Amino acid sequence: MLKAILSKEIVIKRLNEIGVLAEIAKTVAEKGVSILAVSAWVEGQNGVFRLMVDDALRAAEALRGKKLDVRENTVVVVDVPHTPGMLKLLTEKLRDANIDLHHLYASAASDQAKCTVVFSSSDNQKAVVLLNQAAH
Repeated sequence: MLKAILSKEIVIKRLNEIGVLAEIAKTVAEKGVSILAVSAWVEGQNGVFRLMVDDALRAAEALRGKKLDVRENTVVVVDVPHTPGMLKLLTEKLRDANIDLHHLYASAASDQAKCTVVFSSSDNQKAVVLLNQAAH
């Protein structure tokens, strides 16, 4: 049912200007890297962009080459069935284990059988073990 792994997300924080995300996406695409999920918002004058990609090393290298301030954070990536109630199940399991979510984003297409949930928590290792045990 659930399959959780530890992975890396790319985080970029920079002055929010029109077209910043377009430049980030172009830079990643030109390296042949696919963006699997993205989250972006504005904090004050800055834009914050979180990317889950299929090759974090190559993407980060390309973005640093554009003089962007790039961080790589450890996150939990969970593939879940794309059915009603899966986010409820996942978050209840984390809550019941006293695991605090720091951030979460997801990506799904309506015609896909699975979706990808990306999150960081107070205990990523414990979250991976817990969610993989829930799969059995």
